[in-house]
Amino acid sequence: MTGSIHAHVVEGTRLRVAIESDQGATLALVGEVTSLEPTVEAGGVLQDNPALLSNMWAYAKTWYEAHATSQEEALGMADPQEQKTALKLVAEIKKAAQKRADSYAKAAQWIADVADDVSPYQPKEAWCSSCFFETEHRKSNRPAGQLPVYVCQGCGSPTLPCVAPSCENMAVRERGAVRVPQYCAEHRHDIPGFAKAHQQIGELYEYEEFLEYDKPNLSKASKLAAFGAASVTAAAPMALLAAPAIGGAIGSMGMFGGLSGAAATSHGLALLGGGSLAAGGLGMAGGTTVVTVVGGAVGGTLGASVSNAYLREDRSFRIELLRPGKGGVPVLVCNGFLTEGDTDSWGGWRAIVDSRYEDSPVYRVRWGSKELKNLGMFAGALAGNISGGLAVKGAAALATKEGAKWLGRTVAPALVASDLAKNPWHVAKSRADKTGVVVGDLLARTDTPSYVLMGHSLGARVMVVAAEALGSKPGGPRIEAAHLFGTAIGAKSNWDGLTAAIDDAAYGYHSRNDAVLKWIYKTVQAGQSAVGYVGFQPASAKLVNVDVSDQVPTHFDYLDHAELMGAT
Repeated sequence: MTGSIHAHVVEGTRLRVAIESDQGATLALVGEVTSLEPTVEAGGVLQDNPALLSNMWAYAKTWYEAHATSQEEALGMADPQEQKTALKLVAEIKKAAQKRADSYAKAAQWIADVADDVSPYQPKEAWCSSCFFETEHRKSNRPAGQLPVYVCQGCGSPTLPCVAPSCENMAVRERGAVRVPQYCAEHRHDIPGFAKAHQQIGELYEYEEFLEYDKPNLSKASKLAAFGAASVTAAAPMALLAAPAIGGAIGSMGMFGGLSGAAATSHGLALLGGGSLAAGGLGMAGGTTVVTVVGGAVGGTLGASVSNAYLREDRSFRIELLRPGKGGVPVLVCNGFLTEGDTDSWGGWRAIVDSRYEDSPVYRVRWGSKELKNLGMFAGALAGNISGGLAVKGAAALATKEGAKWLGRTVAPALVASDLAKNPWHVAKSRADKTGVVVGDLLARTDTPSYVLMGHSLGARVMVVAAEALGSKPGGPRIEAAHLFGTAIGAKSNWDGLTAAIDDAAYGYHSRNDAVLKWIYKTVQAGQSAVGYVGFQPASAKLVNVDVSDQVPTHFDYLDHAELMGAT
């Protein structure tokens, strides 16, 4: 028989999702849209499989997103061009959600089909390439002629022995009658190493050694692996989704209100192996959503896997030690939009850092060179076509009210004219979110008790995500303070995830003169205002808005004119 999976709304925002395996085993889950994890309504042999529950609940939520995302706010916009742009964005979000829902449904069906008939005899003890722990794997009774299928008793993911010579690890088993062997996570370079993924790194500057691989990448080196490498997109999403904590992670996707800040707007994030940023991946169900919800993941095996996947996409990422310091709290700085090509190694941060932290070690996060360059070139090229009284080009156009307003009506609609995850803005925004995940994971592995984070524009977004990720790790390093300038992130949210990591406060320096955020950001984000333009909403004792409108005339002048607030 053929299995099936269905989701529907029970009442209001309460969902029910039910699945039947190809051998007749059934499982039904219910819960509110905002619930991180569902309740088993009717179970049996399938109800103890975390991977199945994760994928079923992810399917239900993304199905709901595809059907419930409303055009109401977009239709309420007075400006016809802004309304058209917003409606286009809503359509793309619904389309992307349906694509994700289909992926989760297929993964859930495959897991259900193999998990309902598992033999208790001759289990294998091995590292699992899905949850990255050393667990027991039991063989599933499948039709003859197929490669064997095992089920990890820790996370519930389908697995099979790694094909690498003398390797005793288990690889992720793709769905269907696959006849090509697979490599484990170590031999595919999904993680630096199973044992290493649990390790700490001491000081932050030692991160490069931690990221070195223990085993060769055989999936890239052999002809047999050519098929496996080509099918990574299909296999790896299941590997990540099947991790036992992902049920809660998927439940916190932005539109459902489970997370705050960057995670709530990270629609462009791709799951591990789920496709490149430019291709859209599997959308907002990865990255920040995964790592910030799974408390122990940051600094652990799952965090290592996610970070590794992101760094393979961004070869420009590095953390540069600008100075060793004299015992002060370490400071991390991060630049953003149109600053990727600066010649100053400090990126304009030296004066403002020294005004408060002159004895501190200072690190600079380098990231997203390709994405930021593409975004800058796209905006600059259109800015060069401005006629009439605007005889300026590129970044200079963005620094004027007229230029930024024109670009907001010209560049922004063009940025959402194509597929949601293929335009330069959403690709750069997604890269910022992913970079924040990497930074948070690396900070969590250090033995340094606290840090100060500073960021500008999309670089401030990186730092918000890093703080949220770090705040999810019990007993991890703390953020003494975060100074965020012209932050390119939505203002309205539940910011508990951000403030949970901070001892003093997160200071949001915003300016009403910031034409880039006023015109461009608001348009590409379908009417949403940025923190860097209006401040955090709502503010709190640990979330302090600093209005620098009198001192900061443009998006590119924060570091030269703003003064740090907070305890000295």
